[in-house]
Amino acid sequence: MKVLILGGGGREHAVAWKLKIDNPSIQLTAAPGNPGIEELGRCIRINPSDAAAVVALAQDVGPDLVFVGPEAPLAAGVVDALSASGFAAFGPTRAAAQLESSKRYSKELMLEHGIPTAGASWHVDAAEAKLAVRLTGAPVVIKASGLAAGKGVIICPTVEDAERAIDQIMLQGVFGAAGSEVLVEDYMDGEEISVFAVCDGTEFVLLPPAQDHKRLLEGDRGPNTGGMGAYAPVSIATQAVLEDVADRVIGPTLQAMRQRGAPFRGLLYCGMMLTADGPKVVEYNCRFGDPETQVVLPVLREELFDLMLRSAASGLGASRDASQGNGAAVTTVVAAPGYPDTPRTGGDIEIPDAPPGVVTFHAGTARDSTGRLVSSGGRVLAVTGVADDFAEAAALSREHASRIRLADLHFRRDIGWREMERRARTAGN
Repeated sequence: MKVLILGGGGREHAVAWKLKIDNPSIQLTAAPGNPGIEELGRCIRINPSDAAAVVALAQDVGPDLVFVGPEAPLAAGVVDALSASGFAAFGPTRAAAQLESSKRYSKELMLEHGIPTAGASWHVDAAEAKLAVRLTGAPVVIKASGLAAGKGVIICPTVEDAERAIDQIMLQGVFGAAGSEVLVEDYMDGEEISVFAVCDGTEFVLLPPAQDHKRLLEGDRGPNTGGMGAYAPVSIATQAVLEDVADRVIGPTLQAMRQRGAPFRGLLYCGMMLTADGPKVVEYNCRFGDPETQVVLPVLREELFDLMLRSAASGLGASRDASQGNGAAVTTVVAAPGYPDTPRTGGDIEIPDAPPGVVTFHAGTARDSTGRLVSSGGRVLAVTGVADDFAEAAALSREHASRIRLADLHFRRDIGWREMERRARTAGN
């Protein structure tokens, strides 16, 4: 079997790793890939959002399946182009990818179909957005409507904070074109979980849930990032919670997309806030999350290739739950100095040999002209520990991250702290 992977981050490395774990004989090609993926297959340096180049590569490789990792190629219609050329591609069409590429689109869909979420308004004028903030009150959430690499969300404790956020997004352009429209959204209180569903347009399969740590600093303080670590499973994501999400969110979302003429196939990521009123959608993504993928796939029992191919081609057969995984996984993101605002790249990286139970996924790495491994992005590596015991998985991840050498690197030493506290309370009772 042959698989073409589009993308070059930690998520794509984790997918490549899982495919090889399930079937060592599988042949992998990645575009553009990264030094970690190069250890598992061939990497071709093309732009994964260039539909014509991707189709030409697929025609050369002849894959049984194309996995589209990042959001940008999905929004650019790469799946449409691949499907039109006869290739099975895992991911939504451009029309269906609006669930992520336009927060206004997804919010309108949720409100129209009664899918539980926070109230919101959307604005293309900064003055109108500020008026909406004053009418809503604080705390409030300001979101860039377009794609902002997972960073277009600002939680604002005060009205003044929200007005500054609007200026930053709409007037100063900190998120580029993604901030030409903003959502002013009601603040939701609770814990957030990430729920993944492999979908074929009608049916879906739930994967093990995870919890991400978005804040830069320990204790969940500091600015939002693309994610500083994650863990799976999550004890608060009980079977009852997952059934509620399946019945009130995922099923209705797939039905709504069919009604709009854009059936959703691929990976539907539901960021859910567990509020006092039940689970509510924070946001949709149309692809595997990063860094959650680095903990979901190591505990997933089922073969990933089979799930993705049936989603893209033959159909899943029936909706079901694969969320009970094997053991526990914790990943610690190793970030470059200056991340998330002004990450410094080009630093030499040394990765020691990993002990049993540890996998290091490359996210922002490259080889320089001399072949040295150097940092090439803000989030450089994701160090995942896997064990039967949650505390052991967390310790494996944390300890190996501490052994990586990169000047002035930053990582959190408390990934999974809420889960540890919950388990300690349960043990004490």
